[in-house]
Amino acid sequence: MKHRSLAGRRVSAIGLGAMPLSMNNDRVFPSREEAVATVHAALDAGVTLIDTADIYAPQWDQMGHNEEIVAEALRTWDGDASSVFVTTKGGITRAEGETWGRDGSLAYLRAAVERSLRILGVDAIELYQYHRPDRWMVYGEIMQNLKALQDEGLIRHIGISNASVEEIDIALEVLGEGNLASVQNEFSPKHPGSIDELRHCARHGIAFLPWSPLGGTGGGARTVGDRFSAFAEVASAHGVSPQRVVLAWELALAETVIPIPGARRAASIVDSAAAADLDLSDGEVERLSHSVGIDPE
Repeated sequence: MKHRSLAGRRVSAIGLGAMPLSMNNDRVFPSREEAVATVHAALDAGVTLIDTADIYAPQWDQMGHNEEIVAEALRTWDGDASSVFVTTKGGITRAEGETWGRDGSLAYLRAAVERSLRILGVDAIELYQYHRPDRWMVYGEIMQNLKALQDEGLIRHIGISNASVEEIDIALEVLGEGNLASVQNEFSPKHPGSIDELRHCARHGIAFLPWSPLGGTGGGARTVGDRFSAFAEVASAHGVSPQRVVLAWELALAETVIPIPGARRAASIVDSAAAADLDLSDGEVERLSHSVGIDPE
């Protein structure tokens, strides 16, 4: 497994997005035993980055469900769990009747962080990512709230998710250059629109974590080769899956990119992890980029 840098740590170039184990478009969930086995398979394949969030749960009254799976998997894995980097997220609210909202207030974020700390069983969260902007609040004030939690020692590093270039710059202004650890945005052949944020992160040395890097749950990832023929053709030439080519292409876009494909089955994450060792030629990367409407800088 090749590695990249995240929050000053050396992590696997491919991470595991744990969300589908607890929340997905199909609403088909593995058993707890199967979910833990999938995380174990990722770790056995060399994955040392796991992404979760407090809202990832089958229903509103099971908040923390996904974090519980991750914590159990780390406790029961027979490898060295100290080498695994776990990142979680907060800032989205979920209440009775599946009422969704956003809250970037200090009081809410502190309560959310403390809950995640208890579930994950850690003294401080290595990387806490603000999940989605609360449009009722000034973004800079939300960053100041996260900085306050960092100053209190509850979180070690700060990241943001679903952020624009402007919001990345606001975070940098509040936190200081070099102190924004990551940006997690949707990015895939289906959704190449975050290429500007990806490149902005590369210029500032910020890790960019594409979520749904294969096209999402509910069939998007499974049919990526059918919908984007260039990836299927390159995959055929290499004798690998189209999914593996998608991830290798994303890795080739910048050294700061760390895809976090989701998985409900062990076989899926094992195949995804192998993308770190798939080298594409410059011509292949250019061809794939052009096929989804991305031009070279």
